[in-house]
Amino acid sequence: MMAGSIAAAAALALPAAAQTKQTAKVPAHNVVLVHGLFADGSCWSDVIARLQASGLDVTAVQNPLTTLDAAADAVRRVLARTDEPTVLAAHSFAGTIISEVGAAANVSALVYIAARAPDAGEDYAELGKRFASAPATAGIIFDGDEGRLSEDAFLNDFAGDIPRARARILYATQQPFRKVLTQAKTTNAAWREKPTYYAVSDADRTINPDLQRFMAKRMGAYTISLGASHLSLISQADKVADLIKLASRGA
Repeated sequence: MMAGSIAAAAALALPAAAQTKQTAKVPAHNVVLVHGLFADGSCWSDVIARLQASGLDVTAVQNPLTTLDAAADAVRRVLARTDEPTVLAAHSFAGTIISEVGAAANVSALVYIAARAPDAGEDYAELGKRFASAPATAGIIFDGDEGRLSEDAFLNDFAGDIPRARARILYATQQPFRKVLTQAKTTNAAWREKPTYYAVSDADRTINPDLQRFMAKRMGAYTISLGASHLSLISQADKVADLIKLASRGA
């Protein structure tokens, strides 16, 4: 009951600017995908196949997961390959990255898949404390300043609705992250300027679904809810791809 009360109170505290933003929607042929922690660009494979089948030009960024500056620069380099309208989509932590770089002139829309969406200069850890801690948090293991998920947390909290054999492959290929990456604060909140879309994972054990709903509402995003784990981009690739295609149509 307390968690629900906190979530309700948070929803009432939304900044007016997020409710009144004026954005122009335009169609785009290009899509750039950014992965989050515990993964690499291949986690988008199921979505990529569906977007390419629709005729979209897709690139998955290999996020270095070292510092926010390095991750942002990796996305900027891909965006710089064209001046044509481009949909920028992020999963999980990568929402921080597209919030930082997504104000670029050629970005037509931002799509958040169970993703962080911090405001400029916001302490995301403090924001997260307004909601119940997600179970996966307890499964993060650090070797010095390099973090990863334990096998149990990965299989049950990160990839809970993925067939176990595939989830074990994903676990074996998870990319470690540097602690400093998750402590960095953004200087921009591109979602205040761009059309935004958000897919909430209702069964998420990595980012609290109530926190996801709060961020989506704060952005004024077009929002869908998926009965999925954190890895909805795999378990519900059709619906995630459909949301990105909606953004690409400027709808």
